[in-house]
Formats: sequence, C-alpha cells, structure tokens
Amino acid sequence: MFTLRAFARRCVAPLAVLLGCVTANAAVAAENRLQVHPFPNPIRYSHHNDDYTVRVRVPGGQWQDLYEYNVKVDLDKPQDASMVYFNFDGTVEVAVQKNNGTFSKVVVRPDAKGVKPVVRDGIAYFTLRRPQNLSVEFDDDRLHNLHMFTHAIRADMPAVPANLASNDIGTGTTPDFTQPVVFFGPGIHSGDFRLRSHTKVYIHGAAILKSPLVIDGVEDVKVISDGLFTGTDVTTIRNSRNIEIDGPIAINQPHGTMRCITSQDLVEKNIRTIGAGQWSDGLGHFACERVTIADSFVRTSDDCLTFYNHRWDIWGNTRDVQVRDTTLWADIAHAVMIGIHGNTPTPAHPQSEVLERLRFSNIDILDHDEDDPEYEGALGIMAGDDNLVRDVVFEDIRVDRIEEGKLFNLKIAYTAKYNTSPGLGIENVTLRNIHYTGRGAPSASAITGRDAARKVKNVTIENVTVAGRRLTAPEAGSLEVNEFVDGLRFR
Repeated sequence: MFTLRAFARRCVAPLAVLLGCVTANAAVAAENRLQVHPFPNPIRYSHHNDDYTVRVRVPGGQWQDLYEYNVKVDLDKPQDASMVYFNFDGTVEVAVQKNNGTFSKVVVRPDAKGVKPVVRDGIAYFTLRRPQNLSVEFDDDRLHNLHMFTHAIRADMPAVPANLASNDIGTGTTPDFTQPVVFFGPGIHSGDFRLRSHTKVYIHGAAILKSPLVIDGVEDVKVISDGLFTGTDVTTIRNSRNIEIDGPIAINQPHGTMRCITSQDLVEKNIRTIGAGQWSDGLGHFACERVTIADSFVRTSDDCLTFYNHRWDIWGNTRDVQVRDTTLWADIAHAVMIGIHGNTPTPAHPQSEVLERLRFSNIDILDHDEDDPEYEGALGIMAGDDNLVRDVVFEDIRVDRIEEGKLFNLKIAYTAKYNTSPGLGIENVTLRNIHYTGRGAPSASAITGRDAARKVKNVTIENVTVAGRRLTAPEAGSLEVNEFVDGLRFR
C-alpha cells in the first residue's frame, strides 16, 4: 500500500513527464535527457511495492519519483520484489531509499556493468551514463531486490495528444489492427491483439497490456515497445518470418514470456522480463532459424533461454542463433538449455533433428538453481530424442552465483520425464573466457556421452575459471568426464 506521503506526491504527475523528455533547466547539457513514464490510474494501488522509494534526475535537475511495481520472483517460495523503468540519453543520477529497516551495504549487479553506489544519509546514489538493466540489492537480499530497466529515448515513438493529463490515464483506446502502423497509447489494454503482415507496432511507455500479441502465419512485423505486459506473456510467434520484438517489459506472467515456433529471421532485443509462474521459461524457441537475442534481462523460475526442436505438433531444426549482451537469472532451472526435446523418428517424420551454429557471447548469469542433479547446468546442452547438437560457442560469460547446480553440463540425455530416446550426439562445442566466482554451492561440471554410438565429441575448454582457478583437466569436484567423450581439449 502507498503511504500518505507517497499518495500525495504521486496523485498528479506533470504533463511534460507524460509527453516526453524533461530537463531541469536550460543549463543542463542538451544530451542529458530523461523520460519518465506515468502509470495508469487503475493500477495505483494494486501493482505498487513500497519497499523502495526511487527517484531519478538529470545532473543538476529536479528529482522525479518513479512508480515501483511489485513483481513476483522464485517459484520455490514466491517473494515480492520491485521494478522500475525509464528512458534517458546522456547521464542520469538515481537515488534509492530502502523504506523498511536498516542496511549495511548495497550492491548493483551485474558487477561487470561497473555501477558503484554511494550511501548518504541512508540513501543509495549512483550515476548511469548509458542505459542498462540492473539489480539493486541491499545486504545480499536477492529475493526482495529492486530491478531497474532503462533504455535510450526513442525518437520514433508516436506523440500522445497534448490534452491528456497523466491522472486521466485509464483504459487505453483499442488500436486499429487493419492499419500498417498500430499504436498502443497510454492506458490499460486487453483484447485479441492479432497482428497482420507488414505491420509496425508501437507501445507507449505508459501503456499496460494484459493480453499477448498474436503473431501467427505472418511476415515483416516489428514491435517497438516502451510499455509493460503484466499478467500475460508478450507473444507467441508461430510459422512467421522477419519478426522483430524490441523493448517490452513483462512481469507476473502465469507461464513464459515469449514462445517462438517454426519461425525464421527473428530479432529479440531489449526484452526485460521477470517471471515466477509455473513453466515460466523466458524466451523459448522450437525449431526456429536465424535468431538474434540481444541487450535483454531475463529472470525466470524456469529456463531463461531455450532452444528445442520437436515437441507437441512442432517439427523442424534449430539453426544460426546469436545471443549477446544479455543478463540471465534463473531462480529455478537453467540460464541456457539446448536440445532436450526432439523427434525420435516416427513414420510421419522419419528424420532425426539438428540444432547447430549457436553462439552465446558477453553474458552475465546472476544465479542458477536446479535441485534435480539430472538437469543441472547454468549452461546446459542435453541432447535427447535423437537430436544432434553441434557447433556451439559459449564465450565471454560471467557467472556470479550458483545456489545449487553446475557451471556447465554437456550430456546425451535420456530422461524418464521428457525423452523417448537418447540424443544422437554433441559435437564441436567451445567454452571460452568463462569465469564463475565460486559463490554458492555448486557441484562439478560434467561432460557425459551415452555409449559408443552416442558420444560427446570435440569440446574445447579455453580460459574457464572457477573461483579464480583455471580448468585444465578433468578433476573430481570440478569437472567430471566419462568414457564416451572424444576430443576434449584444454587451452
């Protein structure tokens, strides 16, 4: 609930905040611009978390309050965390006040972002010089943290009518989906959002969508979003091509964030998601080709990123995947999971399936927790159902903590729960410049083939460290390798 103080200051937000970029005075450098998105009035109390008071300003400007959204994390024992978002160019200053109890330290993760808070009079201050997606944590509390999502100001976002005051935001106007440009303006939107081919979709930062976008059997669709999806996934992309999803934030979805099925030429960037629902995979892919994922933040209570082939009525191969510059946080399960679902040959589809040419670079993994030893692995390749997984590169990856699980697990899988046959093989995998702090309670990483016909072949481990110690050979407690592994190299 809001305090009286919070209610008073948030009842009316300046119109200039809604309409765009705010600077405090003419002396502020032109490149320092701030865009704060107001919230629709109907969610004033229902979506708020008062654990923190968060303010932001351009240097020398006036502080502006942000709306702190309540988000659920960690399905093991769901907890209430917080989330704020805003856009800016140049430099901004942030102030975070913890409203309940005292604290002795505060950190901003990922560490690699280099954001160092300073505490004055019980308030944490820090400066951002470029948009970033961050976790602010007091006294190592990762279950009641503050997620901060930022983006550059979008010059092409449609303008809002000048007569719309922020405290007038209620139900949004339903867009016209027959037009080539679709605009979700400020307000709350629900309905059947089925998109046509050759469509560009804009979602305003003060828009909240409570229904997913449906992208099915279409081509040439681009979604540009500053807005929020709550209580729903963002989209299912099925049998489509040349699709770009840029910018949505998703919270409190019952299951996953995005599911991409038998589609090609996909760009998924600036996607920020926090999910604690059952089967709440982040960005899931089934038999998709030419996929790029970039500049995203994915916190889930299931796998963050998945790449599979056959499942249900889905058939096909996975090829040419690029994932870069992204932060992953698996409260449960894996940061990356490849290959467990495929096609044990059937009369209708008599071929085995391939997942090939997947590359993951410049990734921060904030946590990994998997209680079941059969499925452990922050970086997991579990080739099942006659899948062949080959040509995979993991490079420049930083792992902060493993609550329970393995750093990596390359395995020919044959699980009672998911598989009808083991995988065909895993070939040509490189793990390069991967550094895990050693924090938490990890078990040994593993590389395991199934038998003489279903092996793991040609794995290169180059500059991989755990707690500062380099992996140079199989070793009890660090790396377990069985007899069905050929061509293992250390550099």
